[in-house]
Amino acid sequence: MAWFGGLFTTDMAIDLGTANTLVYVKGKGVILNEPSVVAYHVKDGVKKVLAVGEDAKLMLGRTPGSIEAIRPMREGVIADFDVAEAMIKAFINKVHKRGFFSKPRVIVCVPHGATPVEKRAIRTSVMTAGAKKVGLIAEPIAAAIGAGMPITDPTGNMVVDIGGGTTEVAVLSLGDIVYARSVRVGGDRMDEAIVSYLRRQHNLLIGEQTAERIKMTIGTARMPDDGRGQSMQIRGRDLLNGVPKETEINQAQVAEALAEPVQQICEAVMIALEATPPDLAADIVDRGVMLTGGGALLGELDLALREQTGLAISVADEALNCVALGTGKALEYEKQLRHVIDYDS
Repeated sequence: MAWFGGLFTTDMAIDLGTANTLVYVKGKGVILNEPSVVAYHVKDGVKKVLAVGEDAKLMLGRTPGSIEAIRPMREGVIADFDVAEAMIKAFINKVHKRGFFSKPRVIVCVPHGATPVEKRAIRTSVMTAGAKKVGLIAEPIAAAIGAGMPITDPTGNMVVDIGGGTTEVAVLSLGDIVYARSVRVGGDRMDEAIVSYLRRQHNLLIGEQTAERIKMTIGTARMPDDGRGQSMQIRGRDLLNGVPKETEINQAQVAEALAEPVQQICEAVMIALEATPPDLAADIVDRGVMLTGGGALLGELDLALREQTGLAISVADEALNCVALGTGKALEYEKQLRHVIDYDS
């Protein structure tokens, strides 16, 4: 029966992110990458899920009063249990179309700074969504494994994982975390910074989706050399007379808008370096720092960090997928990486 069960079981690793959820299936790699968004409507006090992932994201900021589109994850942890559970269940079902007898084993990555209560909430939600057994792995370890860093060696490695809700800065050696710091700044905070900059400087109100598009199209962490850089047309609502308005925004303005979140990431790296034991700090000077996560793709962020720290900074090849790939590797090489997976049993 074990063979029969094994044949039909699809063990998986889940990167349950604030912005996106990625699912890695054993032996197949990352086969699902969708926004962590759920749209539902409430009838007689009961939430009925209408859409999950990509379809739900299209509804963000565009729903009528009877429908709500929300992100159940905030800063890497669950903010709304019922909705998060429905989302996890929908994603598991998308990749795991099997009979009731083949519940998968699931490994989920969690922020290093997650409290025992938050970890238990994630474990419970994934179990309720249909998992047989749930293991947790710290996000910085997953990111470093996914970026191909030699974390099991007796040398210091620094990884900076910039996600949607948090930035995790960690120093790893001998397969575990020597020092880690989680700051609540990431892609979402960058979007908010762009929204509030345009409201302050241009009396223009834009939605989160527009802010994200600006960040991904012309976002930069450094002032352009010509003091202006590339530009793009955006639409929003004029706050002075309340009518829709189109205007142009350039890279210099975006760099100004993002100055604070970028500075917070730089400070987190500097604090981590100060707290690192001298021998490991020497290794980091030799090896440099690896950036992972969607936020690592912000234009010239590596250069901004290099200017601040004086270290060699590199962006991982598959920065967006690093955490999911690392969590997946922990699933594939479970025996070798058993010490970094917490099964709570």
